[in-house]
Amino acid sequence: MTVGPEDVRSAADRIAGRVRRTPVLELGEIGGASVVAKLEFLQHTGSFKPRGAFNKLLSSEVPPAGVIAASGGNFGSAVAYAAREVSVPAEIFIPSTSPETKVARVRGYGAQVTIVEGYWAEAQAAAVERQAETGALSMHPFDQPEVIAGQGTIGIELDEQVPDLDTVLVAIGGGGLIAGIAAWFQRRVRVVGVETSGCATMTAALEAGEPVVAEVGGVAADSLGSARVGDHTFEIVRDQMDRVVLVEDDAIREAQRAYWGECRAIVEPGGAAAFAAIRSGPYEPVPGERVCVLASGANCDPSTVTG
Repeated sequence: MTVGPEDVRSAADRIAGRVRRTPVLELGEIGGASVVAKLEFLQHTGSFKPRGAFNKLLSSEVPPAGVIAASGGNFGSAVAYAAREVSVPAEIFIPSTSPETKVARVRGYGAQVTIVEGYWAEAQAAAVERQAETGALSMHPFDQPEVIAGQGTIGIELDEQVPDLDTVLVAIGGGGLIAGIAAWFQRRVRVVGVETSGCATMTAALEAGEPVVAEVGGVAADSLGSARVGDHTFEIVRDQMDRVVLVEDDAIREAQRAYWGECRAIVEPGGAAAFAAIRSGPYEPVPGERVCVLASGANCDPSTVTG
């Protein structure tokens, strides 16, 4: 199933009243460009993920066993929150590499949590095995069309909030966020992906011509550490995205400090990747370009930013 603007619009109608319309903040001039940040970390649960979680949940028939998902933390929180809001059970498998702050949030929303040694891929394998036993509705963090369409509702808001937008920079994990936004814009706006050198799975997929398994690690692995991008996300990104740029861990940490120092905002490493791309040079805007950086999440220990 291909995701297009009509799917994103339907998702926006479906999840209306369930998610927040997050604000846009002017960051000033960087490299001759006028830059804004879309503050999606102000979304319910501290990341953009409830958009896709609600759209999948509200467009599906949920069995008595409820819903099940594997997550580095942000999608787990979103699924747990959405499930709580519509009164269905949720079971979340979380990799051991996720910060305790993210694990605690998932538990706080009432979900049953199982910790799995490793990264997201190991947690996903355990969730698939468990789903076969319970029959719960599988909620995939990035590779279900309904999830992709839900994340794309950010694009609708950007069209209304920044009508002169030229480019949006979006961090890539499994690709659901950037795929949704690219599916909405259909190249009317340049959509540029941002990966870390330690989690360059979309870069590897584009080079191979198909999703492939890649090594993951580094400072943003808890949110961007999918070892393989999704099949649905890959096709959309390949066809609708402008390009991918790579940022280093040090640049991400500097971007986190800049968000705190200039905006008093706590942004997690994955959420700061887009800002890092324009601050540290991997993305070079042209003079007068109107650029949005997507600040996608804030679920980290504040002391890692302010300390």
